[in-house]
Amino acid sequence: MGELLLIRHGETEWSRSGQHTGRTDVALTEAGIASAAVLAPAVDRRHVVAAFTSPAGRAIRTAQLIGLPAAVADPDLQEWDYGGYEGRTTEQIRAEMPGWYLWRDGVPPGDAQHPGETLQQVGARADAVLSRVRPLIAEGDVALIGHGHLLRVLTARWLGLEPAAGRFFRLDTGTLSTLGWEHEEPVITSWNTPPGTAG
Repeated sequence: MGELLLIRHGETEWSRSGQHTGRTDVALTEAGIASAAVLAPAVDRRHVVAAFTSPAGRAIRTAQLIGLPAAVADPDLQEWDYGGYEGRTTEQIRAEMPGWYLWRDGVPPGDAQHPGETLQQVGARADAVLSRVRPLIAEGDVALIGHGHLLRVLTARWLGLEPAAGRFFRLDTGTLSTLGWEHEEPVITSWNTPPGTAG
């Protein structure tokens, strides 16, 4: 039985500044490129039988850099659509909405390109991904290259928790995490492992 490899894309200018980056396609920084590339040996040591990536360019580039250029783009791996909060930092939002917390308060609708999503909708997408990859794990490891909030929600759902439990799992850019089993029960086997120490 394999494991799920969760790889958050490398750093972008927006992730560095704390801007919510849902559907806006922001390129990797030089640091993001370097950190993703350093994960390649850890991924290469695994028996990866399938790989899926968010269709965002930053995720596809990360897949290439870690040695998985044939990763299949899956729209369900896109980041949470932040709607009217796209591109804004938590501090900017809280200047207008004191105490705002994404996991509790959600996001308002935005424009046609950023209509926004509820946490339940993000959870449904995570469930769809898991339903497709679970059968594949019987043959080996499956890599998912995506985004911070989506992968945190997916982890919560893997563990049988509500989507909002994703708030407990901080996930940095350019990191590798793994989900597996202990005595047939789903568990986290490693988390938020930075470049150079993964694997």
